[in-house]
Order: sequence, then C-alpha cells, then structure tokens
Amino acid sequence: DEGVFAAVTAEFGAYAADLGLHDVTAIPISALAGDNVVEPSANMDWYGGPTVLEHLETVPVSDELTAGPARFPVQYVIRPRTAEHPDYRGYAGQIASGVLRVGEAVTVLPSGRTSVIEGIDALGESVDTAWSPQSVTLRLKDDVDVSRGDLIAPDGAAPATTQDVDATVCHVADRPLTVGQRVLLKHTTRTVKAIVREIPSRLTLADLSQHLDPGRLAANDIGRVVLRTGEPLALDAYADSRRTGSFLLIDPSDGTTLTAGMAGGAFTGHENEWTL
Repeated sequence: DEGVFAAVTAEFGAYAADLGLHDVTAIPISALAGDNVVEPSANMDWYGGPTVLEHLETVPVSDELTAGPARFPVQYVIRPRTAEHPDYRGYAGQIASGVLRVGEAVTVLPSGRTSVIEGIDALGESVDTAWSPQSVTLRLKDDVDVSRGDLIAPDGAAPATTQDVDATVCHVADRPLTVGQRVLLKHTTRTVKAIVREIPSRLTLADLSQHLDPGRLAANDIGRVVLRTGEPLALDAYADSRRTGSFLLIDPSDGTTLTAGMAGGAFTGHENEWTL
C-alpha cells in the first residue's frame, strides 16, 4: 500500500536524520515474492523507483581509503642481517588510508621523529607509490627508532597524539563496562593499558535520547566513554577515518573483547541529537 510505505519511509527518514544520515533510499519490496528485488513489481504500480539490484549497481564506490591523509601502522620490523642484506631495515604493515610515495617526508608517532621515505617494497619489488589497502614495507632514509604499534604519517598531516580518549562505544560483552575499570585498548597494531574515567551517557535506541551518567554499560549498550591511556595514541576522529579512528577495549585478564569504540563520537548536548 502506497500510504503505508510513505508513512514508514517518513518515520525511518526522521530517525536516520537524527543519526546524521541524510541520503537514504527507500524501496518497497517483498523478498518472499521477489517484488522490486531484481525486477520491477507488477503489484506496486504507484512505485517508479529502482529495484534493489538496480540501486546497488548504481551506488558510487567510495574512495574513502585513498582520499584522506596516509596512515601506516607498523606491524613488523624487518632486519634480516644477512650477507645479502646486512643493513636492511624495513617496516612492514598495511596502509590504513591514503597514498605513500618515495621521497615523501613523514613523521613517526608517538615519538614525533621525522624522516623521508627512501623506498617502498611491495611483493618483492621496489615501487614509487603505494596506497591503501596495500601491504608493503617502508624503508626510511634515517635510522630512527620505529617499533610495532608506531604510526607513520605524512609530515604536516599527522594526527595529534593523546592519552585522553573521548569516544562513542558499543559494549558487546556480557559483563558490564564500569567507571574505574582497567582495560587494554587496541588501536591498529598498538595495544596499551587504559582506565575508564567516565561514562557520561548511554543512548536510548528507541528515541535517541540520553541517559546521563549511567555508571556502566551493559551488553549491546551504546554510550559515550572517556578513557585515559597509559601511553600516547595517534588517533584520528572516526568521522575522518574508520581505520585509525576505531579501537577495541579488551579484558586484560583473559583477552575477551569488551567494547568497540569510535574516537570523537559524542552527544552534542541537544535532546535526541547524537553524532557518530
């Protein structure tokens, strides 16, 4: 029924707008009978929009991974020290975002040391350029101290380091997350100790309202959390980079994943307004 579809579309659109989602396409379908899934439905002559398949085939492919500044979390330091490669020092990992080029000035975080990319090795060959999500090995011009968990980024476009993390999180464990709890925070290839300093609010999914200062998050709760880490982290805002703006909270006693976090997501202070 066209009226029912219009009402559902309006209700969903209003809810999505409160989440910051403004480009929403609504398609009336019956998966049971295949209406508007692949072929246009003969039972909805009032609908002239695309089928699900037509819509999926025309959705623009995102260039998010290469559009932003380069981010290279170091996964492994390669130093063979063989007769063939006595002085080789490479930093292996997967490019999280952006593009890296030979000759580019870079900063190593959290130390802040700077250098220049002397070479990029990919699949056993030297290349001039590499981009996300390629796995490569970087060679730097200077002999700087780089370890697993460090982040290499373009000089001048590197994220700020911080030990205070304000984030939107989804708690996934059966045991609750509480204020004062000690956890491990895993960000890209770096894992550090952290403590939950505050849980300012919990999101009520039915109407996107806030329950302030809940003190804890139970399983499947979404809320805002303030953390203090034992070591500096090179975090981007999740809105800018999903790869380097996300993290996990882990139970240090048994390695259980507790919480998935998105740095920078916060309640704006207006009722029914939550920014992810």
